[in-house]
Amino acid sequence: MTYPESIDWLFSTQMFGIKLGLEGPRRLLKEYLAFPAHGVKVIHVAGTNGKGSTCAMIDAVARAAGCRTGLFTSPHLIDYRERVRVSGEEIPEDACAAMLTELREICERLDPHPTFFEISLALAMRWFRKRECEIIVLETGMGGRLDATTAVPADVCAITPVGLDHMQWLGDTVEKIAAEKAGIFVEGKPAISSPQAASVMRVLEKEANERRCPLSFVEIPLAGYPVALAGEHQRWNAALALECLHAAGVKLDYEVVRHGLSTVRWPGRFERFLHEGREIVLDGAHNPQGAAVLAETWRGEFGTRKATLVFSAVAAKDVAGILAALAPLASVIHFCPVDTPRALSVGELAASLPAGAPPHRLHGSFDEAFAAALEGEGVVLIAGSLFLVGEARARLTGGGFQPCTQ
Repeated sequence: MTYPESIDWLFSTQMFGIKLGLEGPRRLLKEYLAFPAHGVKVIHVAGTNGKGSTCAMIDAVARAAGCRTGLFTSPHLIDYRERVRVSGEEIPEDACAAMLTELREICERLDPHPTFFEISLALAMRWFRKRECEIIVLETGMGGRLDATTAVPADVCAITPVGLDHMQWLGDTVEKIAAEKAGIFVEGKPAISSPQAASVMRVLEKEANERRCPLSFVEIPLAGYPVALAGEHQRWNAALALECLHAAGVKLDYEVVRHGLSTVRWPGRFERFLHEGREIVLDGAHNPQGAAVLAETWRGEFGTRKATLVFSAVAAKDVAGILAALAPLASVIHFCPVDTPRALSVGELAASLPAGAPPHRLHGSFDEAFAAALEGEGVVLIAGSLFLVGEARARLTGGGFQPCTQ
């Protein structure tokens, strides 16, 4: 298959939906010879918020230390190949196409058919093996206990802040969700967690005890180093990242850490652009906890200045909780739909506004909402769904856009 053909085939596998469980991904990893080679260290990161940023920091500092790294994250914002990187470089189109062609042949003889996410994981792991990666960083797709990434044996496990998200899959309380996240723990292997609510800490400690897994918690944010990602929360993520690297045996010194953290990039998370003379901020805050962190970061960067907010969200998200955190930042809110079957209508979005919210307008597309926002004043904040952030980023960078449901 050509690269476009291979991507079309891969996206067609979304019809198989989400299948939580480890039997399928283990079988595909085995068939495709995609388990990590002996001696390769795997760092596995789960949590509700901050997973991607933490993974990006682990990867950046490990590269600064001279390691060849493999980074697997999801979802992508613009191009599918963002999910699979070796030493910061996306998998090339020709390699991606050739490997997806091989995977298609394998998948056609497997029953049940592997899912989009399982195929993506197998692709990434095989590419990391081919490229002889020394450190592999895996971001869970959803949950942990039954997430496909947990089929890969981990040497270090990390838990970022746990909150309410994906409740239809993971449970209706933060304690149930924490138990699912702790499902990545491996007997005898170190686990490290960000600070958590007391009830979450108890769940993590209980699960670690049952698995005979040494668990520690980050106690203070990192200080004394420049961090390229905005917000105080990123210093907590940085502290977690460094603890993971230390546990994995990566040798760190001041210059390595300084270079890695000062150059780390994680698109779509308080990412700033200058467009036609206007400052634009993109942030994929798609749950109330993420929105609260965005609001805190906004106030840290802009004080009391108001934003012109462009917002959208998908079904099964706590839109009212997100808007409760973001509406106070805005002078006006522009609602628009996103390109996914799970998109909420602009009417549904507006119905979730809190009392006393600023004026709002309804638009039929992102382009329409963005044009209207540019007619206003101040910094434009584009936030909510990662689908929205991806579409906005594609527009701002001039790239093509590959929307994806997973």
